[in-house]
Amino acid sequence: MKKLIAGAILVSSSALTYAAGPAGCGVGTAIVFPDANEWHEHVLAATTNGSSLNTVSMTSNLLNCDEANGPLGLAGKFIDDNMDQLAADSATGAGETLAALAEVIGIDAQDSAAFNAVMQSNFDKMFSADATSATAYDAMISAMAADASLQKYLG
Repeated sequence: MKKLIAGAILVSSSALTYAAGPAGCGVGTAIVFPDANEWHEHVLAATTNGSSLNTVSMTSNLLNCDEANGPLGLAGKFIDDNMDQLAADSATGAGETLAALAEVIGIDAQDSAAFNAVMQSNFDKMFSADATSATAYDAMISAMAADASLQKYLG
């Protein structure tokens, strides 16, 4: 039983690190160590976040957890980590990275063709020569907002 509880805590706390920097979001980052710069401060902030019922902060968008706003929050991180391959897949409107992004966002199977088409038709806006992952993310959100079948994924 102890191993099960420890495993659940480990899995849930590791997911929290995708938001608000290296320590995640929550009490440790927002209140206890708001200006953490050193590695040990990040460790202590993450420990505090993980031990302070952080799911309430994340689900309620409290204590700087708004960046962990579900699948769209993770999509920004995904784009940042996979920018080059995502650009290549978006240019053709197909590929593993594009399919993975659709899965991260939660695109249903019946809408995946529309998502791929929107990504391909907006390639120039998303992946210009001076594009960053943030500008690509913003352009993707704008393109999805303009498509009737994809608006439902924007929250």
